[in-house]
Amino acid sequence: MKLKMAAQAIRMNQTQPQHPLKARLEARSILARATEEVLSPEARQFITMLERTFRSERSELLNRRAEQAEWLKSGGRLEFPAETNNVRSAQWTVAPCPPDLKRRHVEITGPAEAKMMINALNSGADVFMADIEDSLSPTWENVIFAQQSLYAASRGTLELKTAEKTYKQNSRGATLIVRPRGWHLSEANFLVDGRACSGSLFDFGLHLFHNARALLDRGSGPYFYLPKLESSTEARLWNKVFVYAQEALGLPRGTIRATVLIETITAAFEMDEILFELREHASGLNAGRWDYLFSILKKFSRSATPFPDRARITMDLPFLRSYCELMVQTCHRRGAHAIGGMSAFIPSRKDKAVNEIAFKKVTADKEREIALGFDGSWVAHPDLVPLVKKLFVDKLEGAPDQKHMIGNIQVLPADLLPRDLPTEITEQGIRTNISVALQYIHRWLQGQGAVAIHNLMEDAATAEISRAQLWQWLQHNVVFHTGKGAYTFFSESFYRDFLKDELSALQNSGEIGEIDAKRVRKLMDYLVLHHEFVEFLTKPAYDMIQTETQTNGH
Repeated sequence: MKLKMAAQAIRMNQTQPQHPLKARLEARSILARATEEVLSPEARQFITMLERTFRSERSELLNRRAEQAEWLKSGGRLEFPAETNNVRSAQWTVAPCPPDLKRRHVEITGPAEAKMMINALNSGADVFMADIEDSLSPTWENVIFAQQSLYAASRGTLELKTAEKTYKQNSRGATLIVRPRGWHLSEANFLVDGRACSGSLFDFGLHLFHNARALLDRGSGPYFYLPKLESSTEARLWNKVFVYAQEALGLPRGTIRATVLIETITAAFEMDEILFELREHASGLNAGRWDYLFSILKKFSRSATPFPDRARITMDLPFLRSYCELMVQTCHRRGAHAIGGMSAFIPSRKDKAVNEIAFKKVTADKEREIALGFDGSWVAHPDLVPLVKKLFVDKLEGAPDQKHMIGNIQVLPADLLPRDLPTEITEQGIRTNISVALQYIHRWLQGQGAVAIHNLMEDAATAEISRAQLWQWLQHNVVFHTGKGAYTFFSESFYRDFLKDELSALQNSGEIGEIDAKRVRKLMDYLVLHHEFVEFLTKPAYDMIQTETQTNGH
């Protein structure tokens, strides 16, 4: 089966002047044809099998998350699990690395959208992570067109024609890795027995079903990044899914390879165990730093010392350094890659000063990661690929990794928890968080999951930090510096005043229209003022999209 590029057809159609109603009907028709191709009867059957087989276990694991969250709220303390001490102390390694995953110095990430994918695959990076998670707003159009783009990219034929330019995938580019949605997210547009399917199984299953053999034929394989895991039992479920799916499709066991993002505080205490559960499919761990910070804010939202302004939370803080040291040591003991995190700074092709700052910040960040022993790192922009690649090649003297750097650092539970934090909270920091969250939510609801704001690349993870800090600061009634030599307590009235100012500024600049401002403010108030911490901003935002789609009859 050959999937046509429906997303391209819609864009080409949009370049021609049309009556608005006719354009909408044509877009719906193109989406309907794309959906029929992506969700062929055989693909539907495969996704349905996955959902029915693993729905109950997924539900149990999500219930365990909720129970652990309540336990932590009541004063529970995180420790390295005593019952898995034998796993941490035993000698074992993960499966040998496939040839095209041996060198992972530079990994570029971005949403699974045709133009982004082509530019990333052609960027010179070792790996491209095509994201259906934090940097992709999961509208039905985006999800279906992502699968179409993955189909073409897996065969080396991805192409996009615009009015200005034709983009084509190079024959030899970055190794493709796909990040599906996390266990907590559902796909409301695909029902199994009357209930929404797991977003994880939907994204994973379609890519594997359509593309595994094509990737193998090209000397690669079906590789995945696994997000938001909170325990080794969640990794065990993924391994069961892998084994089942490979058997169902007649793929050799171990064909699938997975890199796990350690982006929750609870997962940081089970790095060995996570690799062990996935050992026949594991390739490495990644320091998902922004979600990791958000996870700490979420798990200890009421009890932890309030974080300072977001800009003051840097990776050289002791608890974040310990997290990185433990990851590198764990991965290298087990023969796995340790991949560094994302520096949010992005260059500008129009502003030389911004460009110089971005290059300086990214260089310092990646040099720190190399010194810690990481084997590779993430970037968000193609212009950063040559810079980071040269840093790794020079520092590693041409070696593909630093797995010989095992070390013997003892990291205690207390070392992974926030300590020695800066204390400064400022009015500017509060206003920045409000503005960033408003802009990101607005773009997300419009279908855009990765947004450049103030020369930083914001996705769901960084936006989560902004709104989580606002909630936490209100709960703790923190003292902030007004910028006029005075300090005062942060209250709901200050929040509402600052929100009004920042929203007005965005409206005046044309960033947000009047109708959109109302729904963005409604969601923002819910996230910041709700008496209980809202677990993920993407869940109520997704519900809002689904409600509006149904109301509009799409």
